[in-house]
Amino acid sequence: MKVRRFLPFAESLRSLAAIFFVVTLAGCTIGSPPPKPTPLGPNEALIGVRQIWTAQVGEVDFPLDVNVIGDTVTLAGSDGTVVALDARNGHELWRTSVHAPIAAGVGSDGKLAAVVTARDELVALEGGHELWHRKLPAQAYTAPLVAGARVFVLGADRSVSAYDGQSGRRLWIQKPPTEPLVLHQQGVLLAVDDTLVVGLSGRLLGLNPLNGNLRWEAPIGTARGSNDVERLVDLVGPVSRVGSEICARAFQAAVGCVDASRGATLWSKPANGGTGLSGSEGLLFGTELDGTVLAWQRSNGQQAWSTAALKYRGLSAPLALGRSVVVGDRFGYVHLLSRTDGSLLTRLSTDGSAVAAPPVAAGNTLVIVTRHGGVFGFQPE
Repeated sequence: MKVRRFLPFAESLRSLAAIFFVVTLAGCTIGSPPPKPTPLGPNEALIGVRQIWTAQVGEVDFPLDVNVIGDTVTLAGSDGTVVALDARNGHELWRTSVHAPIAAGVGSDGKLAAVVTARDELVALEGGHELWHRKLPAQAYTAPLVAGARVFVLGADRSVSAYDGQSGRRLWIQKPPTEPLVLHQQGVLLAVDDTLVVGLSGRLLGLNPLNGNLRWEAPIGTARGSNDVERLVDLVGPVSRVGSEICARAFQAAVGCVDASRGATLWSKPANGGTGLSGSEGLLFGTELDGTVLAWQRSNGQQAWSTAALKYRGLSAPLALGRSVVVGDRFGYVHLLSRTDGSLLTRLSTDGSAVAAPPVAAGNTLVIVTRHGGVFGFQPE
């Protein structure tokens, strides 16, 4: 996992060498062999799920966010390919290329789609055709947010900027006063009613989407430790939203929930994870750095259950789906666990490469994307 510190001036981003750290997911010390993944037990297939289609998008080596609007999923490959699929049958609605490697994406409102390239360009697409592109002041690892006829970008320097959806004209930009230490992965950027919610250094911020002015801030995690890695509390996506309540993870520090209608932290509990959360009205689900899968009571953060059956398997962020919690691993397996106690309901296989993005549900279809670019659609039997 890469971590970077950015200077506040855009011109310094290219001239100053970034600080890189290797954070071991298992929490082992440098130089020691990683723990062996927990062997998988027999698959009793307590629920029936079948693969109904497969597609290809190309290798995925960036923090992909698979966008879902109704039955349409929009995703991208590292080589610049962007594709929209009908989740019911896997048929392509459109496919295009932005002619540059992709660093972050995909954001979409169902009409306009947006990605960020490795050249620090924001590219807007409509119906698979480029509408406009604009140079960004910094790199970005978080998918753009397309909402309210605007495109919002969370930079790796934790600047937040807004662009007109049709012309690409920049409307405003806000930059933090400090030099944040950030992860090379998806951050937090979403709209809640008339507020733009972003993650910054362990806090959720509520911004006015019209001008970027701060409305509120609510802490989730607090920096601790004696070095930069130990003090890293960047908020990671995805988040779990129920109404105006947003639950998010501060990397290796905490999970917590915030009432975005008034900017108040409802609760925060220590947790040692590196991926985002999923949940429903009753429960919240996450995976820790060592592969332990946890469930918390959404109302107060008390632990409901945990399972160590998938430790050291390099788990994705989870997806709460019906009676199950879905997680992918670095070996290409998809595990459907009982949301009641974390026991295995069934296990699905893909192409043997790591699951590259958090699982998503589009209509009645579970969609999985792998590092080798395989896109798999599964449905209950």
